[in-house]
Amino acid sequence: MTPIRVADLGVEPVSLSEMRGYLRLDGDEHGEDALIEGLVAAARASVEAATRRFVRPARFRLMLTAWPSDGVVPLPLSPLVAVTRVGLVGADGIVAEIDTALLRPGPDPWEAPCLLVDPGVPLLMRKAALIEVTTGCGGDGPPVPAPLAQAIRMIVADWFENRGDGVPAGLLASPPAVAGLLAPHRLMRL
Repeated sequence: MTPIRVADLGVEPVSLSEMRGYLRLDGDEHGEDALIEGLVAAARASVEAATRRFVRPARFRLMLTAWPSDGVVPLPLSPLVAVTRVGLVGADGIVAEIDTALLRPGPDPWEAPCLLVDPGVPLLMRKAALIEVTTGCGGDGPPVPAPLAQAIRMIVADWFENRGDGVPAGLLASPPAVAGLLAPHRLMRL
C-alpha cells in the first residue's frame, strides 16, 4: 500500500509577501516573485522529505486488498487529518461508496498516523478498498510548527542568496541551523 498524492490543498506555509519581507525585498523591481514562489515550494518539499511530515494540506489515495486483522492501518502520512472517501472497487472498476465513519484517524495523528477500521466495515470479497485521506498542516489540520516554517524561510533565503555559487551541499548543510530546527519534528521509522 503506497499512498498516492491526488491533490495539493490550501496554500504554501510561507506566503510570497512573508518571504519577500524576510528577504528584505521591496516591490517586484527585479521580477523575482516567480523565483521566490518556486523556491518556497522546493524548500517546503525538502522539509517534508526530511521530516516525513506534510506542512501543506494534501489529499492522498490508497488501496487495500484486505482489511488488517487488528483493525489498524498504519500510514506514512503525518499529520493525518481526515478520511474523505471510502469505497469498494469491484473487478469491473466500479466504486461502491461506503460510509467514511467506518474508518477514522487514530488517536495520535501527528506521531502515530493510522486509520482505525470499524468492525462493521463490509468484507472485501474479491474487491479492493479505495481510501482517500487528507493530511498536512494548515487548513483543517494543525498549524504549521513555527520551527518548520522558519526552516523553510532560512532555506529559501540561502538558496536565493547563493544561486549559482557552486554545488549544493544538501538540505541539512545549508544553512547549518536548519538541521536543528528539523530534528525535533522528524518522524522516525522502525
